[in-house]
Amino acid sequence: MHEELQLDRQICFRLYTAARLVTQVYTPMLSQLGITYPQYLVLMVLWEKDCQPVNDIAHRLLLETNTVTPLLQRMEKQGIVKRQRGEEDRRQQIVSLTERGRAMEQEAYELIPAGMGKELKKCPLKVDDYVSLARQLDAIIESLSTK
Repeated sequence: MHEELQLDRQICFRLYTAARLVTQVYTPMLSQLGITYPQYLVLMVLWEKDCQPVNDIAHRLLLETNTVTPLLQRMEKQGIVKRQRGEEDRRQQIVSLTERGRAMEQEAYELIPAGMGKELKKCPLKVDDYVSLARQLDAIIESLSTK
């Protein structure tokens, strides 16, 4: 077997596994809010800046519009967001938070940072390690993403 093809030599496997396990930790907290992890990502984008076109949300999440649209449709059925046609460009859909969606920010704030902090304290990493890791991951994302 070629050494380069061994699983333990693959950074992609480590990234995939870490992402999957971190998402697993989020799941019970997010289920208390009645949302999935991808819906949480959309909400974070809208909490930063409400009333955004679908294309902008997809771009911010490095996803395709056709991936984000079904998420938004489910979130609209849940009463978390609303979608409406753009005033300047009727082809554009603008997504905004409902009152429920805005209220979820406080609920998430009370639940998730403390819950994730508790789980990550089990790790031997220090705060500086996480900051460094975030920078390194940003560099990977930047170099691999198409603009």
